Amino acid sequence: MVLGYGNGRGCGGAAAFLGMLATLAVLLWAAVAPAQEVWRVGTWKTAQTIQPFVYERYAPAPVPRVEVRPFTNPADQKAALLSGSLDMTGTTLALAIQAASRGEPVRLVAALGNKCSALVVAKNGPIRSPAQLKGKRIAYVPGTMHEILLREVLQRQGLNPNKDVRLMRIDFFDMGTALAKGDIDAFLSGEPFPTQAVAQGYGRILAYPYYDDSIGTINSGMLMREDFIREHPQRAMRMVAAHKAATEAFMADKKLWLDTAAALFRVDRALLEASAPNMELACEMYDAFLRRLAALGARMKALGVIAAEPDYSRLVDRRFVDALRTGQPLVHE
Repeated sequence: MVLGYGNGRGCGGAAAFLGMLATLAVLLWAAVAPAQEVWRVGTWKTAQTIQPFVYERYAPAPVPRVEVRPFTNPADQKAALLSGSLDMTGTTLALAIQAASRGEPVRLVAALGNKCSALVVAKNGPIRSPAQLKGKRIAYVPGTMHEILLREVLQRQGLNPNKDVRLMRIDFFDMGTALAKGDIDAFLSGEPFPTQAVAQGYGRILAYPYYDDSIGTINSGMLMREDFIREHPQRAMRMVAAHKAATEAFMADKKLWLDTAAALFRVDRALLEASAPNMELACEMYDAFLRRLAALGARMKALGVIAAEPDYSRLVDRRFVDALRTGQPLVHE
């Protein structure tokens, strides 16, 4: 092929040839360049489970593309994880224990949030202590952390949850309306609903269901499949690193945390500010976490939620948070 320089067709042919070379170079680069890593993560659209929404901001290089998939039902989160639709998901610790007790191949790789729960009664009602809940109508959602905490509160008052009170299954979003209308006497749920009941003038916080000699304040964690950890240990490490960095950034700067949550979830900023004392982001899984997780499992077994407690040493995989905290290399199984 002869390239001409003295006429338009020659110049056009040269330009076309150079364009073809440029296109070929781009295609070759795309073929050899590493593809951007994609993380598929499940969580809730709440301030106390916000970290996955900002993983891209805090992820170690190379920055991944994070697909955050919000859920409202923890069981749906776990189903998506087990099906392979998610690489990691936030979930309640109660559901993690339940899954592990059934032999499902899941591992807790980090904590997600603590606290968050409150027992609410009518503002102008007669109930002044949990002991006065005998014979009352209490809203709850079965199988949740809140059910287990509610039963803990009642049993500590000498009340049998199955005989001495009337437990009514009502969705979290509808509990406030039911209390305001007088259809129930109390409810136990997560933030911001308890604080919202107080702010709107129909509710009063009766108790925060946290007991240091039992379950404490633990609430939710980040779950991965065993096969994902086995096949992608370094990716799992980067994901936990992003989770840890996001958690620490928000816990160090409450304004940043609440401003980000208000913007992302279109929640009233003042409501988040009022709820904040009862919310805590988390990542680490210290020995105290393990003791409280075991106490939660024991309580679930006593309640008949699970037939047998899981092997907690298998359920909890602390290698990632420990390596990040100590700066030591990841220990492979």
